[in-house]
Amino acid sequence: MIEKHDHSALLVEVKDLMPNDELLCDLGDLFKIFGDTTRIKILYSLFESELCVCAIAELLGMEQSAISHQLKILRNAKLVTYRRDGKTKLYMLADEHVRSIIGQGFEHLTEEER
Repeated sequence: MIEKHDHSALLVEVKDLMPNDELLCDLGDLFKIFGDTTRIKILYSLFESELCVCAIAELLGMEQSAISHQLKILRNAKLVTYRRDGKTKLYMLADEHVRSIIGQGFEHLTEEER
């Protein structure tokens, strides 16, 4: 006979700490945005410097319209922002949280190499 453990106290504690379903769904949606290689390339390029659409397009060897489309998704997710310099929009990471997510993800992937 298999011995059954009583997890009820632990489950109550964990359930009380769990965010609501809407917030967890939003978190899942946020991570889906990181699931696209083009968006990751854009984010990583902005990790290094603020750039205009044409510079990102040239860097990634893509059309400006494709980059603009991905930047719109990233802006809507509040992962990137921009400032105007004359008629040019210079894109940058939205805040240090985004920088941290990218940096920690990269650190995790290269951990064994160190």
